[in-house]
Amino acid sequence: MEVDVAATALVGGVASPSPWSLLLSGLAALLVLWAASLAAERCWLRPRRLGRALQAQGLRGTAYLFPTGDLTENGRLHEEARSRPMPWCHDIAPRVVPHLHHAVREHGNICITWFGPIPKVIITEPELVREILSNKSGHIEKFTNKRLMKLIALGIASYDGDKWAKHRRILNPAFHLEKLKGMLPAFVTCCTELIGSWESKLAISNGSQEIDIWQEFQNLSGDVISRTAFGSSFMEGRRIFQLQAEQAVRVMKAFQCIYIPGYLLFPTENNRRMKEINQEIEGLLRGIIKKRERAIESDGHGHDLLGLMLESNMAIGTSSSRMSTEEVIEECKLFYFAGMETTSVLLTWTFIVLGMHPEWQDEAREEVLSVFGKGKPSFNGLNRLKTVTMILYEVLRLYPPAVTLNRKTSKEMQIGGITYPKGVVFELPVILVHHNPNIWGKDALEFKPQRFAQGISKATNDRPVFFPFGSGPRICIGQNFALLEAKMVLCMVLRRFEFQLSPSYAHAPFNVMALNPQYGAQIIIKTLG
Repeated sequence: MEVDVAATALVGGVASPSPWSLLLSGLAALLVLWAASLAAERCWLRPRRLGRALQAQGLRGTAYLFPTGDLTENGRLHEEARSRPMPWCHDIAPRVVPHLHHAVREHGNICITWFGPIPKVIITEPELVREILSNKSGHIEKFTNKRLMKLIALGIASYDGDKWAKHRRILNPAFHLEKLKGMLPAFVTCCTELIGSWESKLAISNGSQEIDIWQEFQNLSGDVISRTAFGSSFMEGRRIFQLQAEQAVRVMKAFQCIYIPGYLLFPTENNRRMKEINQEIEGLLRGIIKKRERAIESDGHGHDLLGLMLESNMAIGTSSSRMSTEEVIEECKLFYFAGMETTSVLLTWTFIVLGMHPEWQDEAREEVLSVFGKGKPSFNGLNRLKTVTMILYEVLRLYPPAVTLNRKTSKEMQIGGITYPKGVVFELPVILVHHNPNIWGKDALEFKPQRFAQGISKATNDRPVFFPFGSGPRICIGQNFALLEAKMVLCMVLRRFEFQLSPSYAHAPFNVMALNPQYGAQIIIKTLG
């Protein structure tokens, strides 16, 4: 019988493998070995090497547990903390950051924990926090998973180096105080609509009404950011706010598993939904931007944040130095998320605290009436509100919107006498610095706005211990916007209503990208006599 030379040869009745199949098998084996060695280096060898380098310099902390580090224990502590409300007091750190609170109590102000296989060094020494945030060496960068954060917003908050500098330069003009003055009418319009809705509810009640101000202030700040950033109404932006609120919860859930290589590529329900949400948000924003670009061609840029940003971007000499359309979309996502979240959080905790301390509510109302009477609040008048400013600062101290900040070493460097290898993450718990009795005194956990009576520098004895909006070159670009909006809302509400915490309010601060009230924030409002 003839045998085709191209046919598979037979040896003992069994087909012998062809050279190609042997080659592919060898490549597959090499790929498996490479993946295994990569996983071993990332999840076993490197963590042990970094841990030994830090411990050899005297740092204490938790031992590395393969492969999740402290994530399992942290999740347990958070679940336990969130299982029930807490008393009406301001000692919230054990509930909000139980893992950080426990680690510092057990191991000291500088200690090691583990985010999966990544060593995190918790630092609560104020001078070291400032040194890290100032980044004078240039060897410290943001610690963020850009693939994951893009599902919320990349933008200036996530960039480093030249890209961060370019975006900061383009965005700065939009947040200049002179530009913010022009946005006051939008603030007044939004506040007037809020007050009108509350008065309508009171008109059909028995003189008092329970309101969940967490929902109310999310809607209000969403309305404000829509009008001031995009010139559109809240109804047009409502879908974006709803989507971003859901996205924030899902991203926090994904953070618990991000140490697994390629986790975001897994076809889980959470991953699929996050991608769907991101696509819808970007589609909505792309439509808003295109509409604005057409408007610029016909009647100018407008005076909102998007128009100012586009004008600043187009003023850059070369197109290669400008932000791309995709980068503009990311900054818009950040406008929506940070602009709404920061202010709504600040307002919510301010009203909760003033419900707990009605004597300060009365003092603030007296000041507002003496400065503005029944007239519209002005920019100069808002800046003269000493008591209101003291209250806002003290709320930011006790209830900072961002309870912790994270940075990462891009090169080996020395801080505070400790040499940190490349790839070490610094966890900077703002809330623990703000609540430290060794810094603020025995009354650190009490609400005492008078500590800011002579400004921040006197309250802190010129020490770097107050970081509600970060510090250094990366300090929040929108802090003046948030404070101006908060002052406007507080003024307009205090002139028309008095309020107290509802018996249904459960004090339960918890962290979802920012410091939220877990069960809402119910207050009872009454019209002033």
